[in-house]
Amino acid sequence: MSKVTLLLFLFLTVISYCEPSFAQVAIDPGDPPNPGHLPEFYGSTLSDIEEEVNHIEKGEVKVVATSPGGYPVYAVCYGEKDNFHSQANYNSAVAARDPLSYAKKDSSHKPVVFFLGPVHGQEVEGIVGLVNLIHVAETGRDHRGQEWTSLKSKIEQCRIVIVPCGNPDGRKRCPYDSFVGLPVEIMTKYGQGTRTDGSSWGWPQAKSIHPMQGNVGILGAYFNDEGINVMHDDFFAPMAGETEAVLEIARSEAPDMTVSLHSHHQKPRILPAYYVPWFMKMRIDSLTRKVNQRYLNVGLPSIPDDWISLPGVEDEIYPPSTSFNLISALHHISGTMAFTFECSHGTVTDTEPEPQVSYSDILDIQLNLYEVMLDYILEHSLY
Repeated sequence: MSKVTLLLFLFLTVISYCEPSFAQVAIDPGDPPNPGHLPEFYGSTLSDIEEEVNHIEKGEVKVVATSPGGYPVYAVCYGEKDNFHSQANYNSAVAARDPLSYAKKDSSHKPVVFFLGPVHGQEVEGIVGLVNLIHVAETGRDHRGQEWTSLKSKIEQCRIVIVPCGNPDGRKRCPYDSFVGLPVEIMTKYGQGTRTDGSSWGWPQAKSIHPMQGNVGILGAYFNDEGINVMHDDFFAPMAGETEAVLEIARSEAPDMTVSLHSHHQKPRILPAYYVPWFMKMRIDSLTRKVNQRYLNVGLPSIPDDWISLPGVEDEIYPPSTSFNLISALHHISGTMAFTFECSHGTVTDTEPEPQVSYSDILDIQLNLYEVMLDYILEHSLY
C-alpha cells in the first residue's frame, strides 16, 4: 500500500468514525425504561411491519421509497385500481374548471382512501392501527382476534392504500415502543429531540430549524436521518424521498380521502385543515363530528362538542399563524379530502397522573376511526 493510499484510508476511517450513528438512540440513565411485555396485538415497531407485510396474500406490497437510513417505506394496496383517464394534473384541471380532466370519477368507481402512517417516528400508535388494519383486510380480525366483519366489508368496497410508517428512520431511532403511562416530557424529549446542552427542543420550536442539524444532542424521531420533518418538507422541491413517495401516491391514486396519522398527549381528535377550499373544511368538520360521536357511543375518550370548530376568520386574515403543511400539499396535488388525526399517546402529566387510554383503547381508537372514514366516503365519494 502506497503512502498516499494509506493516508487516504486513514482519513476516511477517521471521518467514518466521527460521523454520528442514527441507527439507535439510547435511553438516558434516569429516564424510564422502554415498557416491557407489551400486548401481542400492539405491534408498533418496524419489525412488526415487516412481519405483517411478509404474510400478505390478498393485498399488493410495494416499496415506494428507501429512507436515508436504508429502511423501506412500504405501501400496501387493496382493491383494483380504476383508470381515471387523467389528462391534466389536478392544479391545471381546477384552473380549467374541470376537475374531471384530472380524474374522471363517477358512481361506478370505487372510493380511494389513503392511510398514511406516522411521519413522526415517536407517534407509534398509527403503526399499531395500520398493522391491525392490514390484518383485518387479510383475515377479518385484528391481532386480538376480535372480528371486524363490517370494516372488512367496507375495505372490499374501496381501493385502499396503506403506508404503515412514513418515517422509518425516526421510528428506528425512537427507543420507546409505547408511551402509555410515561411522562409526557419523555415523549417530547425523544420525539422532538434535544439541543447539545440537553435541553428539549419541544413543540413548536423543533420546527424552527429545518433540516434539524447543528445544535442537536438527540436527533428527535420527528425527523429522518437527514433531519427532514416530512410534515414540513419543501413540497415544491421535496428534500426527502419519503415525501416524494407520499405525494406521488396522492397524485397517481387520486384518493377521495387521506388521513395522516399522528399522536399527542390529549384526547383523540381530527385537526381542521387550513389551506384547502371551504367546502372541504365543511366535509372534514362533518367527519370530525361523526368520529367523535362514534367514540362517545363506544365508550372511548371523546372531545367536548365545543372543541370542534371550523378554522375561524382570524385564520384567514392571519395566515402566518398556520402552515401550508403536508395536509395542504396532499389536497393541492390530488383534490383529496386530507386531514390530520391525533391519537392519544397515553402519557401522563402532573395534572393527569393516570393514562387516559390503555393499549386496547388505542387500537380501538384507530380501528373505529378507519371504519367511520370508510362509512363517510362510501356515502360521500368525490365525483
